[in-house]
Amino acid sequence: TNLLGVRAVIAESYERIHRSNLVGMGVIPFTFEDGATWENLGLKGDETVSIEGLADIKPREKKIAKVTFADGTVKEVPILCRIDTLDELTYVNNGGILQTVLRDLAA
Repeated sequence: TNLLGVRAVIAESYERIHRSNLVGMGVIPFTFEDGATWENLGLKGDETVSIEGLADIKPREKKIAKVTFADGTVKEVPILCRIDTLDELTYVNNGGILQTVLRDLAA
């Protein structure tokens, strides 16, 4: 996922292992806030989503996803970072668990 340039994923919820796997691959998992769903936001899959401040993200931090629809309209959607621990933050900042282990071995 990270190899494809994916930095973050937004979902309504995660199974524990799926969230952990994303973090382990260096991808930041987010969930919608305030009862938002793909359906009630009117998302179809042709939107562009941007999230500012990923480089200095903190565990459980709230962010705003700017969703740009095909017609050019923009909607701001509150989201919650599901990096839950400082260890997970280290994995994401290093690009994943493997990269973290390799850095530790090289140090």
